[in-house]
Amino acid sequence: MTPNVLTLSQLTGRISSVLHTAFVESVWVQAEISELNVRKGHCYMELVEKDDSGRNFAAKIRATCWASIYTSLQAYFTRETGQSLAPGMKVMLAVEVNFHSVFGLSLTVLDIEPSFTVGELLRQRRLTIERLKQEGIFDMNRMLAIPLLPRRIAVISADTAAGYGDFCHQLRHNPRSYSFDLTLFPALMQGDKAPASIIEALDQIAQHISDFDLVVIIRGGGATTDLTCFDAYDLAAHCAQFPLPIVAGIGHLRDISVLDMVVHTSLKTPTAVAEFLLQAFLLQDDKLTQIGRRVSQALRQRLLSQNHALEQLRMRVFSHMHRRLVNEKSQLDLAEKTIELHSPQRILKQGYSLTHIAGRVLTSAADVKPGDRVVTEFADGTITSIVE
Repeated sequence: MTPNVLTLSQLTGRISSVLHTAFVESVWVQAEISELNVRKGHCYMELVEKDDSGRNFAAKIRATCWASIYTSLQAYFTRETGQSLAPGMKVMLAVEVNFHSVFGLSLTVLDIEPSFTVGELLRQRRLTIERLKQEGIFDMNRMLAIPLLPRRIAVISADTAAGYGDFCHQLRHNPRSYSFDLTLFPALMQGDKAPASIIEALDQIAQHISDFDLVVIIRGGGATTDLTCFDAYDLAAHCAQFPLPIVAGIGHLRDISVLDMVVHTSLKTPTAVAEFLLQAFLLQDDKLTQIGRRVSQALRQRLLSQNHALEQLRMRVFSHMHRRLVNEKSQLDLAEKTIELHSPQRILKQGYSLTHIAGRVLTSAADVKPGDRVVTEFADGTITSIVE
């Protein structure tokens, strides 16, 4: 008996007919985007479903969203979620099932439900936060101390980002001319490849850990889309456990990321990070100024006190010297009067006389012999005599 043989086109035609009958209307499907490319306005995706282990595919299929729908669909999704469609994102799509005899099975995307993706992102975010806390690393980076004067800065940013340029300009042209040593470690700052790129930059910094005071992760310019990368567990875990304090300014205006939660300090923009660093210097500058003022005031008070003490000492010395001079003068006056009372002139005036021989006062008759020439002194004059 001859088997019923179909040509390949007949087989694919039957498959197409069956699928067309089974899927007359569009259906809603939940899947993860594993690949996404936009060409000439059309969006080409690969949708997958993973098994419970998360490592193997349970299903995989191609999907296309034509430009006529994709433009409005992407705008709607971004407005509702704050994110752009990207690989790794879980979505709920309204699709039309197609089968082509050459290109095989595919889906045409007609609509999207943003609330499903938001819920899934929040669920993954919550699980990441819980895991970090359970592992005891959620608060580790915040427990590190930032140096009083953080001058040696390792910067992780896209080298062409406007925010990086603004950050460097603000630090290098600050009004007080504080000096900063900035070293850039380039990395992708959005998209599904950003976490691995930032982790690689952190690993490079870790190899020269003693050369830096802290790490700055900044992203400036552009919208707040494509930033789910900062909720990734691996990136958050690396930042939480990094041995240097990390200051982040990645431009989240709608919400904070998991990375914002685990780093030492989270700020909105790169310029805010620059201002934060400058404030550290200004604070210490003001403290030194206040200390200088207190020291100057203390020295002035000490000088006034010493001047006052010296003046009092001068007055005591002057008073002591004055009393000493008065006392000495009194002693001199007394000595003068004493001398005056015992003065030979005074004695002579009382009728006494002094007899000299050869300039020597005679005190005994035995001190002369006949023929000696002696001089007798009276109060009003002298006489010369020859001893017989």
